[in-house]
Amino acid sequence: MRFTKKNWFVWFVLFDLMLALIIVNIELPASSGAAKQQPFSLFDSIGRFFAGAGAAIEKVTQGTAEAVSGGHSEASHVLIDVPEIRQYPELPRGCEVTSLAMLLEQAGVNVSKMELARQVKTEPYYQNGQFGNPDHGFVGSMTDLSQPGYGVYHEPLASLARDYLPYQIVDLSGKPFDAVLERLRAGFPVVVITNVTFKPLPGNDFRTWKTTSGQVTVTNMEHAVLVTGFDQNHIFFNNPLGGKNESADRNTFIQAWQQMGSQAISYHKWPFF
Repeated sequence: MRFTKKNWFVWFVLFDLMLALIIVNIELPASSGAAKQQPFSLFDSIGRFFAGAGAAIEKVTQGTAEAVSGGHSEASHVLIDVPEIRQYPELPRGCEVTSLAMLLEQAGVNVSKMELARQVKTEPYYQNGQFGNPDHGFVGSMTDLSQPGYGVYHEPLASLARDYLPYQIVDLSGKPFDAVLERLRAGFPVVVITNVTFKPLPGNDFRTWKTTSGQVTVTNMEHAVLVTGFDQNHIFFNNPLGGKNESADRNTFIQAWQQMGSQAISYHKWPFF
């Protein structure tokens, strides 16, 4: 009974289709060809219907279960096993594309951090009296520390990720951190923009750049990691500068993330979230 109530819509659709099948069998005229139509059998039709519908029922219920697993009443401790990729030595400023490379690898996409570094949109660091805008592309040099450079924010990263996972990228930016936790409970890691200390920064660590499309707030402490899990007191992440499943205090990590604009991107399976 619990299954029937929980999946009432699925059963409604199935019985509706079954009824249509029965009506078609009753009203459909016999074929005009040499072979005659076999006598109608209600039980045979029902059997064929449910035999063909079994896989569909399984897919629907699996999708529902995955969605329910994102609820706040579910797991309070999650840790996803994601292969570690480090940004050094090739990409000393490439924490964002390295984090994205880990996310895509977890999704089954075989693309290197170097390929992503070549493909991400870019902005000049400083030109005609204005700075580049990390909301539009990677600012400056990603590979050469002797040249000026900064980083890139969520929009260009999400755009690049969609080239590899069309219709599957979820941009969680601007949402509460609970949205990140829901993705983790569902089994999907999340790229976040934060700072290298994973704690809130003092105001004098930030400055405002004038760009061709308006003002943007930046800090030299900007960093990106791939969040892989959490418990009641910690957030776990693969750090392109450090190692696999590092941890930070949950509350201060969230505050640092919010300070950087609550930027986060993840993905979902096709066709279910």
